[in-house]
Amino acid sequence: MSHHLRVEEAVALVDGDPERGLTAEEAARRLREHGPNLLPAPRRPGALRRLVLQFHDPLIHVLLAAAVISALLGEYVDASVIGGVVVVNAAIGFIQESRAERALEALLSIARTRAVVVRDGRRHTVDSEDLAPGDLVALEAGDRVPADLRIVWARDPMADESMLTGESGTVGKDVDPVPPETVIAERTSMAYAGTLLTTGHARGVVTATGADTELGRIHRLMEEVAELDTPLTRRIAEFGRLLTIVILVLAALTFVLGLARGEPAADMFTAAVALAVGAIPEGLPAAVTITLAIAVSRMASRRAIVRRLPAAETLGSTTVICTDKTGTLTQNRMVVRAVWCAGTHHEVTGDGYGPDGAVLVGGDPVEGPSPVLERCLTAGVLCNDARRREVDGVWGVVGDPTEGALLAAASRAGLAPDAIRAANERLDVVPFTSERRWMATLDRSASGVTVHAKGAVGRIMERCTHMAGRDGIVPIDRDAVLEAASALAADGLRVLAFAERDVPDAASLSEDAVSGLVLLGLQGMLDPPREEAVRAVAECRAAGITVKMVTGDQLETARAIARRVGLTGGREPAALSGAALAEAGADELPHIVGTTDVFARVSPEQKLRLVEGLQAQGQVVAMTGDGVNDAPALRQADLGIAMGRDGTEVAKEAADVVLADDNFATIAGAVEEGRRVFDNITKFIVWTLPTNIGEGLVILVAIVAGATLPILPTQILWINMTTAVALGLMLAFERLERDAMARPPRDPAAPLLGATLIGRMALVSLLLLAGAFGLFELERHLGAGVDEARTVAVNVFVVGEAAYLLNCRSLDRSFLSVGAFSNRWLLTGLAVTAILQALFTYAPFMQALFRTEALSVESWLRILATGVAIALIVGAEKFIRLRLRGPSSSAAGP
Repeated sequence: MSHHLRVEEAVALVDGDPERGLTAEEAARRLREHGPNLLPAPRRPGALRRLVLQFHDPLIHVLLAAAVISALLGEYVDASVIGGVVVVNAAIGFIQESRAERALEALLSIARTRAVVVRDGRRHTVDSEDLAPGDLVALEAGDRVPADLRIVWARDPMADESMLTGESGTVGKDVDPVPPETVIAERTSMAYAGTLLTTGHARGVVTATGADTELGRIHRLMEEVAELDTPLTRRIAEFGRLLTIVILVLAALTFVLGLARGEPAADMFTAAVALAVGAIPEGLPAAVTITLAIAVSRMASRRAIVRRLPAAETLGSTTVICTDKTGTLTQNRMVVRAVWCAGTHHEVTGDGYGPDGAVLVGGDPVEGPSPVLERCLTAGVLCNDARRREVDGVWGVVGDPTEGALLAAASRAGLAPDAIRAANERLDVVPFTSERRWMATLDRSASGVTVHAKGAVGRIMERCTHMAGRDGIVPIDRDAVLEAASALAADGLRVLAFAERDVPDAASLSEDAVSGLVLLGLQGMLDPPREEAVRAVAECRAAGITVKMVTGDQLETARAIARRVGLTGGREPAALSGAALAEAGADELPHIVGTTDVFARVSPEQKLRLVEGLQAQGQVVAMTGDGVNDAPALRQADLGIAMGRDGTEVAKEAADVVLADDNFATIAGAVEEGRRVFDNITKFIVWTLPTNIGEGLVILVAIVAGATLPILPTQILWINMTTAVALGLMLAFERLERDAMARPPRDPAAPLLGATLIGRMALVSLLLLAGAFGLFELERHLGAGVDEARTVAVNVFVVGEAAYLLNCRSLDRSFLSVGAFSNRWLLTGLAVTAILQALFTYAPFMQALFRTEALSVESWLRILATGVAIALIVGAEKFIRLRLRGPSSSAAGP
């Protein structure tokens, strides 16, 4: 840390030379001692590890155990089927994550940085990794800073440090020390690795390289952050453990009851395993994975690239979104919104850097600018180094965005910036510096030579003696100017003052000559909110999601943007600085972060504390970011969202989701998909478990009653696998529930299934038990053989599942309300299931494999009647609950 030291002290600290630099030999020695100037490579899991992790799931463990036990008992067909399910599930997850990694790599711009270093008094171009502490580095406009540098010589340098500090504007650099407690964003004597010099020239001695730089410090923060499980993985894990316990208890109960009835132990062990295999929802892991993969594909089409499958659902469970301001909520381009001159307030409309827009007074367009307004806008054009250009109908700016906004404002008033510049020859310039905080140009036109100046209001007023009024030049009214500037700043505008003075013909301009100026007026600008972001914030608020702004910009600027995007729905946003957040104790932190809407000037450590404070409240936190300073918080958050277009590589590596368009509206769209994912997975679970429970109950009741088993283990597997694929997976294509974005997020502590759905599943399980066991016994009573009766029982389960599937399309409304043909995949699944059951019942090879027999028309009528009864009973149960309790805010809720 040398920002607070004088140049000679800072140079001595690293034993450097501000003129000749290190010798080549000394640089090589230090490089060997300190190592290359590289950050530690990100630890990304290899392909084998990613594949193995696909099997790290409680239900997968249960399936693997069932496959092993089946194989040990000689049930090789059963073992092969179950093993195949596990392999397919792992393959789907592995392929999707691999695709996401490739998509991420396509977004990353990986370039090797070169640096100009002075050694032995001569300039050399070397790889930045070959820099050592004490090296003397030369920088010019456009250079990426290769290491942490203490500035030892400067000629008007400006640096873009947004990737490190989060602050959108450029920062002036100079050699003067700053106080030790100065935050990184205000250390003007330092240039930090990874930042960009936008204008000017500078030299600096290397004070830190590699892991010792500010970037390295942030990397260490990331390493200290453990990745969190998503809400879905936590709930599925809890559900899997509970399901495992239930299955084992039922299997043990079957074994014990059979022994109590005097049945052989070997037969009862086989029956217990059959019950366990029947009760395991083999299709659940695959259904969860495929549903997530479908959602990931849909999100990618909406410009959100999901790196980890469970993150697709986390978006739907998010309760708080902490978002950056610049480029996410805003357009990341400056626009002049107001001009004050001659006591008159002018409103400027239009976005971007093009000419579209107008200048208004009292809501009415001005018919040609007044002389004072024209002179104020002209000063903004001439005291300006930026250029505009139009590419494919889109206007952009080359240079400082602030100066680009001044050019656009002039064109919106009907002026022609290029013509103005052509008519005014620039003779000299006093460039902007962080010390001066103003810029001046000396321009010659047909009418003479004029000094034009722009800068901070206070600094320009210091050099003004008069101001332009409605009736000519008048003595400056400083109170009126400050009042106007304060009013503009209160609206969140960055305010610049403009002045001029006619001077005798001269060819050069000194700083002292910029005095006795005439104040022309003020221009107020901002980075305007994206229109789609305003709508998206409103959608999130309607969905019960709290949106907080976390930015490196100034507090008042951030608060003003929060008002403009409707962050708090009309309430004045509560704002807090990073310094105040740092002073908060551990006990008061959760309350502070919960009640604050805007956090400004925050450091990486403070962003991390912010996320931890919200998580301590039980919130599911999504954090957006694009800079290196955002990476630790991105990793700590339940869902890290990085910017794909302007984000840094480090931020993308730390994130779960990458936005290809850097737009907050994309997050809102992804939240919709996330809620759709959770709803559809819940529908699948609610649909599939009654079948598994019913199959287990059929075996258990048969053992207790001493009756013949109505279904065999291989038939159970047939039911589970064919219906899970042909019927259950079709629920993954269900549309978004119409109230999905009008209900609050799920309670993170709530169980996967609420009491209502558990009760419905129990009802359907009993209906399937009664239907299958009852028809099995009826067929036997009517003279059918065991195989024929079992064929009836199997078809009862399948038809019952198909009928119940229709009711699962909506968990709290009639399936007719979602549209009979809104999910064509489901209709296809029903047709495929009908064909498969026909083959199962009538094809000779299937009859031999599964021990089935052809059924009569009367048997089919009884089977179909059972399915209709199940559909009607479940529909009636939903109707009664809806009438008694009103529409549920969350059908999956407790």
